[in-house]
Amino acid sequence: VGNRDDSNLYINMKLKAAAEIGISANHIKLPNTATEADVLKCIASLNADPAVHGFIVQLPLDSNNPINTEKITNAVAPEKDVDGLSSINAGKLSRGDLGDCFIPCTPKGCMELIRQTGVQVAGKRAVVIGRSKIVGAPMHDLLLWNNATVTTCHSKTSTLAEEVGKADILVVAAGRAEMVKGEWIKPGAIVIDCGINHVPDSTKASGKRVVGDVAYSSAKEKASFITPVPGGVGPMTVAMLMQSTVESAQRFLEKFQPGKWTIQYNQLTLKMPVPSDIEISQSCMPKPIEQVAKEVGLFPDEVELYGQTKAKVQLSVLKRLKNQPDGKYVVVTGITPTPLGEGKSTTTVGLVQALGAHLHQNVFACVRQPSQGPTFGIKGGAAGGGYCQVVPMEEFNLHLTGDIHAITAANNLVAAAIDARIFHELTQSDQALYNRLVPSISGVRKFSDIQIRRLQKLGINKTDPMALTKEEVNLFVRLDIDPGTITWQRVLDTNDRFLRKITIGQSPTEKGFTRTAQFDITVSSEIMAVLALADGLDDMKKRFGKMVVASSKKGQPITADDLGVTGALAVLMKDAVKPNLMQTLEGTPVFVHAGPFANIAHGNSSVLADKIALKLVGKDGFVVTEAGFGADIGMEKFFNIKCRYSGLRPHVVVLVATVRALKMHGGGPAVTAGVPLPKEYTEENLQLVAKGCSNLNKQIQNARMFGVPVVVAVNAFKTDTKAEVALVVQHAKEAGAFDAVECTHWAEGGKGALALAQAVQRASQAPSNFRFLYNVELPIVDKIRLIAQQVYGARDIELLPEAQEKVALYTKQGFGNLPICMAKTHLSLSHDPEQKGAPTGFVLPIRDIRASVGAGFLYPLVGTMSTMPGLPTRPCFYDIDLDPVSGGVNGLF
Repeated sequence: VGNRDDSNLYINMKLKAAAEIGISANHIKLPNTATEADVLKCIASLNADPAVHGFIVQLPLDSNNPINTEKITNAVAPEKDVDGLSSINAGKLSRGDLGDCFIPCTPKGCMELIRQTGVQVAGKRAVVIGRSKIVGAPMHDLLLWNNATVTTCHSKTSTLAEEVGKADILVVAAGRAEMVKGEWIKPGAIVIDCGINHVPDSTKASGKRVVGDVAYSSAKEKASFITPVPGGVGPMTVAMLMQSTVESAQRFLEKFQPGKWTIQYNQLTLKMPVPSDIEISQSCMPKPIEQVAKEVGLFPDEVELYGQTKAKVQLSVLKRLKNQPDGKYVVVTGITPTPLGEGKSTTTVGLVQALGAHLHQNVFACVRQPSQGPTFGIKGGAAGGGYCQVVPMEEFNLHLTGDIHAITAANNLVAAAIDARIFHELTQSDQALYNRLVPSISGVRKFSDIQIRRLQKLGINKTDPMALTKEEVNLFVRLDIDPGTITWQRVLDTNDRFLRKITIGQSPTEKGFTRTAQFDITVSSEIMAVLALADGLDDMKKRFGKMVVASSKKGQPITADDLGVTGALAVLMKDAVKPNLMQTLEGTPVFVHAGPFANIAHGNSSVLADKIALKLVGKDGFVVTEAGFGADIGMEKFFNIKCRYSGLRPHVVVLVATVRALKMHGGGPAVTAGVPLPKEYTEENLQLVAKGCSNLNKQIQNARMFGVPVVVAVNAFKTDTKAEVALVVQHAKEAGAFDAVECTHWAEGGKGALALAQAVQRASQAPSNFRFLYNVELPIVDKIRLIAQQVYGARDIELLPEAQEKVALYTKQGFGNLPICMAKTHLSLSHDPEQKGAPTGFVLPIRDIRASVGAGFLYPLVGTMSTMPGLPTRPCFYDIDLDPVSGGVNGLF
């Protein structure tokens, strides 16, 4: 800190010595305006960096601000405190734990000089003059634990000359020029002079010379060995600093396996019967999230804490780890599910708990943030279940860090901007609009960056607002939005069915401009899809600008950039773009980030979370991510959309199947949420299972179509029989699965997914020849047909008139080369949720096609669906409340 000449001299000496012996050394120089917080932040970063084996804080700290030196030296991690100045190292030295601490470099150098004399220290009488923390006090301890009889003297010692005369070994660190006289010294004594003092000397060009604390010329006549000043203790101090750094690196290599995390796992206390999810979650004591961050190799300045159990991770970690090889990439998907779900989230968590806590692999789970709508309205939370959960589940299922709220705000800003722009264009002249869009401030008009981009889009290459012609002003100010083409809707993260269709603009202030609109649920917003597919803040901002919200009356696409809101959206989303760090019940790390619907969007967690996790786990680690709904929807979109944009290539598909779902596909009665299962599902029925395996076989084929090995996880329920599970395993292997295993993780945690984890490990070593299903250059209709025929089993597709018009429009507007994101029911491979198993020969009706240009896909609408789910008769929030005693949350599923 600062720019003291003497400090710079010492540092340069150390840098030179390091270079001579092959230590990579760096000088971090803070200005003299640095605060104590600045220094502590720098120290914290070095403490966390595994590439740094030791560092020193050069004293004194030359700052204009008050800095507590002891606080600073004690902030240095003891295992990197190669100067040996922290209280922990000093304490270990005082206790005699010499093999488990770093000794301050000057005393260590003094001891080495004494050893070089060949004189035995044990049994000798030693005197130390000086009691500083840097030399005197540790020198005393060092001599004592080397079995000398030690006396410490200082400026208040009245019999100093007498004590010096008794010393076989004399170490002087008093800081007073030539204080110890030669006649005081015992003949034959070893004298170590640590002093550096300047005294006047007219014979020197500088007018002064350096002397020690001992009168050298007379002392050398009495001593058997004596250190000169300069050139004695100083070079040895530097040498000992180098030696301590090498020792630190050796200890690091002995303690840590390269690439392996040192992580503390939580032991589960399993109970039977299995308690409710919320009881299990609240019985767990999560690790402090900053500990989790440290365990996986994140630096303190890369983590933003949101309380004790969740944090955001800075995107800068990607830059730091850019040369780190990626780990193995695993996607968890499922067969076509029942309305109850088949446990993909639970399996995802169980698999990472098995890989991490039981097989001791570096492993990350990457999952979506749940929507408040389903949490309160339909199915409860999405944290997993049983002994395989992300915890705390109430934090996970509710606000988390506010990402969904940010999306709501950003989405509705766009919606408000659309209607405001239409209103102002209807009520103002070109010039009046221009004066408001490009106001004169202090007599100066200036285009903003986003307005320059709009001018360039219009082919107007002017930057002076006064230079535009009337025609150019007209083009610039008039978006001329056709209200009938507006595709951007308002959103709310609640299942409010009465907002599915509304009339807006009924206030008298809107001067009769009304139109029909609707509310969607927040997670269906294109902004959510953008968040999930962006690979950084800049990319997210560019995608925001490309989002098409409507068409002009001439058929030209109107974007968020045209509205002028791109920068504002980026500001609202600047924190949401950072992945959220949490943990599982067994203490393995989890990224929770983004939560797009799996029908009108791609239904996968964020590219950024996956990319950061793949770097953190390293080449031998695993990242397990989950794709929404069945493999025909979430997995297909994971491959064709997410992997296309991320550039990541998956190694293994885990396909979750249940006996319950297979019985449904085999012709079993309808499965309805909230209604007890019919006996066909609770009693053994091998015929139903065998017939329903047609769906399992088709989904295995779908995964293998992309060239990735498939491991089937049979998520076992207590009503399943061994024969039923064995039948599913047999069918899966015969259908081409790499392996198929029974899983009991819901009841047993990671232990119950050990066989699955081992199968995934083996599959990750198998050849993976990943390929996309289609080339984006194909015409829109051809891409839709390929998905329908190859993935769903359709004979052909049928485009209804509105869809045909959109094909022509999007091709004309230049969006024909975007990937396809099919929006269809998740309850069947076909468009009809009543068709179970693996239907074939059907014609897939495409009623409309919409564009998410910013996110980067077109989504054909298959059949009917709503993007604002409604509350059922008995919504989940009936079971949610605050505990009257603890104040915690009760009732979340």
